[in-house]
Amino acid sequence: MSPAQRPWLLKLATLALTAAIVVGLWWQFGHELTLPAMAARETQLRWLIAEQPLLMYAAAFVVYVAVTGLSLPGATVLTLTYGWLFGFWRCLVLVSFASTTGATVAFLLSRFLFREAIQSQFGDRLEKFNEALRREGAFYLFTLRLVPQVPFFVINAVMGLTPLPTWTFWWVSQVGMLPGTAVYTWAGASVKDLRTLAERGVGELLTPQLFAAFLVLGLFPWIVKWLVAAFRKSTSSTAANHPPPG
Repeated sequence: MSPAQRPWLLKLATLALTAAIVVGLWWQFGHELTLPAMAARETQLRWLIAEQPLLMYAAAFVVYVAVTGLSLPGATVLTLTYGWLFGFWRCLVLVSFASTTGATVAFLLSRFLFREAIQSQFGDRLEKFNEALRREGAFYLFTLRLVPQVPFFVINAVMGLTPLPTWTFWWVSQVGMLPGTAVYTWAGASVKDLRTLAERGVGELLTPQLFAAFLVLGLFPWIVKWLVAAFRKSTSSTAANHPPPG
């Protein structure tokens, strides 16, 4: 085997291993990431959080990272359940860091597996796009993170194909996902018991307050963009009116 073939073999092996893990985990535990399954263990979960809080926090963190890092369905259900189980503030901290960690895992997997091939195939066509991302990639990612309609796993995978630095991806995702995480956590924390939620469905959470929160969340990127543009304009005007001595 030539040295040039080894990286591709490693990538194929990583892709196959990741796919096997995803299929295996979903086959084994996918049915557990549903509201009825969580509701059936309501008493047990409450008992465990009372008796072994640190173990439960650690397990909850690892499960959330695995679900988001491997792009498995169930993150929304987990957020609602964690909000109900841990309360608003503890859930907000746990899910915020766990979701960012999982997103970064997915981002790095996409970058390692696919970026080189995409860039070599479409490098010329992507040149302007990559340049724009180098200038305003952080704000672009921040805006996407605030829009609930854009799937979480799509953002992670697509951003992994760009030149966006990993640290920038991490901190922007941490900040950008926080408002949405707060909304879902608040919704989960307002649940009296999981059995009622499982029986009546997620529609039970659709209150006017929750609609208002999502409306504010949708408008937030445009508000931030307007503020940034106003700040840049103000800075440019100040620099023009006070040129440096020369």
